[in-house]
Amino acid sequence: MFPGATTDREAASHVVVGAPLDATTTFQPGARFGPDRVRRFAETYDDYDRRTDSRFSALGVHDAGDVRPWDDVPAYLDHLAAELRSAVYDDATPLLLGGEHTVTYAGVDAVDPDVLVVADAHLDLREAYDGNPWNHACVTRRCLDDLGVDRAVIVGARTGSEAEWDRAADADVEVVAPEDAREWIDALGDGSAGEANDRPFDGDDTVYCSIDVDALDPAYAPGTGTMEPFGLEPREVRDLVRAVAPRADGFDVVEVNDRDDGQAAALAGKLLREFVYAHAAGEDWSGE
Repeated sequence: MFPGATTDREAASHVVVGAPLDATTTFQPGARFGPDRVRRFAETYDDYDRRTDSRFSALGVHDAGDVRPWDDVPAYLDHLAAELRSAVYDDATPLLLGGEHTVTYAGVDAVDPDVLVVADAHLDLREAYDGNPWNHACVTRRCLDDLGVDRAVIVGARTGSEAEWDRAADADVEVVAPEDAREWIDALGDGSAGEANDRPFDGDDTVYCSIDVDALDPAYAPGTGTMEPFGLEPREVRDLVRAVAPRADGFDVVEVNDRDDGQAAALAGKLLREFVYAHAAGEDWSGE
């Protein structure tokens, strides 16, 4: 159980679901251990959050356990989406623990957002990888092309194929490079982000927030499948989560594996808690 997620399912306003999928990892496997590892390394965190003057255990979080995967990835994602959709139907916010980034497809399918905000080192805009359209390197493309997401904002991206960069040039994708992330996040917090290219959230847009831990520099989160240097700082990702959470209807943190001493898992657990604190506090993204 995720520490502090003690609310009964029927009364929950946030539902944690583990998705230990590790089917298409292309370099260092181990994402199957991510959900349990995140739960374990969150055990030391204090229940009380001074910034929001709230206790995590009082914010209506329930841990529904893991949805065990099998070899048929599309079938698994459909099943996982149904599990997450049951939380949405009960007016609860799904909090997904990966697992490889492919599981974000199920979270987006369940929430059906207008905008996907994803922190990621990689564009994940491939049509297919080694002939597999369900590879974790394709997840943002699948959300845009197959699930009808209107807009994807990829924060921290610093690598991709030539074809991916071509796809990223389309109007429905915004890429925020690591060196521009702080300015973008700060502008998002005060409501001015996106003035030159439409605001990332507009009016009644619904939002889903996905954090791939490889968005962070591997010095901070080495326990991930495909490390990419020159990444985001932990405080930048924290502030991104805080800014997006009040407008988000779903959240995930993915690509944690067991190949470090707990750094990636500790960050992932903290980011999930930051999402819940900010989401429950209901701070508007524009600062109003």
